[in-house]
Amino acid sequence: MPKPGFWHILDIFTCCHDAYMKPTLSPKVNASLKSLVRARHPDPFAFLGLHQENDDWCIRTFLPHAPKVEVQLGDSWQLMEKIHADGVFQWRGKTQPVTPYRLRVLEGNPLPNPPPQAGEGANEKGACFDKREFFDPYAFPSLISETELHLFGEGRLHQGYRTLGAQAAECMGVKGMRFAVWAPNAERVSVVGGFNQWDGRINPMRSLDSSGIWELFLPELPPDSLYKYEIRNRQGGRIVVKTDPYGQAFELRPGTAARTPTPTCHQWQDQDWMSSRKQMDWLHAPFNIYEIHPGSWKRHPDNRTYTWKELADHLVPYIQEMAYTHIELMPVTEHPLDESWGYQATGYFAPTSRFGTPDEFRYFVDTCHRAGIGVILDWVPAHFPQDDWALARFDGTALYEHEDPRLGFHQDWGTHIFNYGRHEVQSFLLSSAHFWLNEFHLDGLRVDAVASMLYLDYSRKADEWIPNKFGGRENLDAIEFLRSLNIMVHDEFPGALTFAEESTAWPMVSRPVYLGGLGFSMKWNMGWMNDTLRYIENDPVHRRYHHGELTFSQLYAYSENFVLPFSHDEVVHGKGSLLDKMPGDAWQKFANLRTLITYQMSHPGKKLNFMGNEIAQGREWRVGGELDWGLLEIDWHKGMQTMCRDLNRLYRSLPALHQQDFSPSGFAWVDCHDADQSALSFLRWGNDGSHAIVLLNFTPVPRTGYRIGVPQAGSYQEAFNSDSAFYGGGNCGNGVGLQSENQPWMGFEQSLVITLPPLAGIILIPKG
Repeated sequence: MPKPGFWHILDIFTCCHDAYMKPTLSPKVNASLKSLVRARHPDPFAFLGLHQENDDWCIRTFLPHAPKVEVQLGDSWQLMEKIHADGVFQWRGKTQPVTPYRLRVLEGNPLPNPPPQAGEGANEKGACFDKREFFDPYAFPSLISETELHLFGEGRLHQGYRTLGAQAAECMGVKGMRFAVWAPNAERVSVVGGFNQWDGRINPMRSLDSSGIWELFLPELPPDSLYKYEIRNRQGGRIVVKTDPYGQAFELRPGTAARTPTPTCHQWQDQDWMSSRKQMDWLHAPFNIYEIHPGSWKRHPDNRTYTWKELADHLVPYIQEMAYTHIELMPVTEHPLDESWGYQATGYFAPTSRFGTPDEFRYFVDTCHRAGIGVILDWVPAHFPQDDWALARFDGTALYEHEDPRLGFHQDWGTHIFNYGRHEVQSFLLSSAHFWLNEFHLDGLRVDAVASMLYLDYSRKADEWIPNKFGGRENLDAIEFLRSLNIMVHDEFPGALTFAEESTAWPMVSRPVYLGGLGFSMKWNMGWMNDTLRYIENDPVHRRYHHGELTFSQLYAYSENFVLPFSHDEVVHGKGSLLDKMPGDAWQKFANLRTLITYQMSHPGKKLNFMGNEIAQGREWRVGGELDWGLLEIDWHKGMQTMCRDLNRLYRSLPALHQQDFSPSGFAWVDCHDADQSALSFLRWGNDGSHAIVLLNFTPVPRTGYRIGVPQAGSYQEAFNSDSAFYGGGNCGNGVGLQSENQPWMGFEQSLVITLPPLAGIILIPKG
C-alpha cells in the first residue's frame, strides 16, 4: 500500500483542526474555510480579500503558521482575528477600506519543509514571512481583457506570451507579477515558488469563467523568481506540479522551474538589416545556410559550452570569412535533455539557459544582423516530450495532446502529438512562432517533421491510426494550423521566411495559401539529398548504372522552392560523417567529397550544410563535444575548408548560380547522358543572360579532349576547380583559358575541348 502523500496528510490534519474554527461563523464561511485550508477552494477570490457582507466590510487572508496578522487601514494598523488554527485571519468593520491595502505578519516563523511535489527549485532560500509587510494579492482585480480571452478561445491570440505566463505588470499603482495559465480541467491552481515555500495553499489563482484560464497578480514579486503551478485535477483530485508552458526563462538543467521575466536591457542596433529584409528578393538572392548546434560548434578546453556572447565573438567572424548568408540554429527552445539536441522542447517561449540569458541571445542575433548574417530557428510544433512536469497531461488530462494514443502519441520518438484541432493549442503554437520572430528579430523558422504532422498514419500500421472525417489519412487540423502559421508569419513579419522539413510528395508545400498551398517559403529537398548520397556512396566503377539518380531531380526541381540540405540528420545515428560515406582510399574520399559539395552548390536550389561538413569532419557529430577543429592541421581538411570558402564566395558573386534557382529557365542540360563516363554537364543562367557551365566527373579517371557544347562563341575560363592544389587536389585543369571552336556539338553551334579532372567539378564562365 503506498504511503499517504502530503495533501492526504494535510486533509486529515485539517479535519482535526475544524473544531478550532470560530463557532460564530456562518455555515457558508465554515465550508469555505474547510476547502481553503485543504487547498481545494475553486474560487479563492470569493472568500479571500475584501468583501461586503450584509452591513459589514470584511477582509480575509490565509497565511499558514502566522501567529498574528495586522491590516493597514488608512494611517493605522489593526489586528486581524484568527478564525482558523491553520492561519486564516479576518477583519470586519463598518467603513469600506481603501484598496490596495497592506498586511503585516507579527512574530512569524518560516514554513516547514516544502511538500515533495515542489520539485526542482524547492531549495530556493527565503521563507514566506521573510517579508513581513506586503500588499494582499487578493485585493487586486483581473488584468486580462475579454478580448484576449475571446481570441485565445478562437485560436487567434498570436501574442499569447503577453497574456499568459508570468508578466511584469502594474495594478492600482503597485508593481508585481501577473500569472496566467490555461488549465480548464483543474479544480484549483496555485502559483508556487521560493516566495511561498512551494506551498500550494498560499497563492491559489482565480478562474476566469469558461476560458479555462487561471490568473493571479502577486504584488512586489521581483524578476528572476523561480515558480511553477500546482494543479489539482477536478475529476480525480490528483495534484501535479507543472512548469509554465508560457515561461520566458528557466533555471539551468536539471532544474525545471520557470523564472519570472527580467526586463530587457538590450538596445537593438539592427535597424538597417530589419528594414532591408522587408524588401529582400529572397527568390533570386544567394541563400547559403550554415546549420549549427550552439553547444557543440566550439567549446572551451574544459568542455564548457560557449555563451551567446562568445558565439557572437567567434562564430560570426567565421561565418563572414566562410561567406555563408545565414545561420540555422538547431532548436534553442528550452529542453531538459542535451541528447535530444533541442527537439524535445519543454519551454516554447524561452531560449535555453545553457548559453545565457534572453538578452544575451538578443545580442547574438543583433551581432549577426549587423554583420549581414540572417538567423533561422529550428522550431518544433510536431511533438513534445512526456516529462511529467511539463506539457504532458498538463491539468491531469490530455490538454495539449490527444487522449487517444492513435492520434496523440508518436511511437518513433516516444513523444506526444499536439492537438491541432483545439483552438487554445493553436493560440499556444502560433504565439510561440510570433514570440521568436518578434522578441528576437529572427529571420525565419525551419519547421521540423512536417510530414509527421500532415499524415494521420505517419509511421503507423493499418490498425494504429484514425482516419479523418472524410475517411482519408490527411491531418486536416494540422494542415489548417500550418496554413495559419504561414499566413501569420508572412503578414506580420515581412521578409521573414518559413522552411518545411517535409520528406514526402505532398503537393504545393511552398506555394501560397490562396492558391491552395501550405504557404511555406521553401521546402527541404529530401529526395535530392537521398538520391545524391545514395549515388555518391557507390564505388565509381558502379556509378554508371546509377546515373539516373543524379538526373532525376530535374523532373521535379521547380515544383517547389527547394533547399538542398546536407543536415545534421545525415551525420548521426550510425550514418557516419559525409567523409565517411565517400568510397575509396583517403585521396578518393576527399576528392569525392569536394565533388559532392561542388554539385550541391551548382545545382538549382538554395543551400544548407551542417557544421563540420566544410572541414570534412572525420567522424559522426556528437553533442557532447566540439567539432574536430584540430583536423585543420592536416592539408586535406584545410583544403576542404578553403574550397568551401571559395565556392561560397563564387556562389554569392555569380548571378547565374543563384538568381533562377526556382525557375526552369535558369537551367539547361549540356549533357545528361554520359553515364558510361559518369560525367554531367549543365548550364546555369542568370536573369541578365549571363551563364556558367558546370562539369562534374564522378570517376577517378581524368577526361582529356572532352568536348562539350557552349551557348556562345569566345574565350572561357575556370572560375572554380575542385581539383585545385589549394584544395588538396591534383591540380589537373585547363590552365589560363579555353577558346570555343566553330564545331556544333550537343545542339550548340559552338563547342569547347576541355580536360575534365578526376573526381572533380569545374565551373566555366566566359572571360570578361
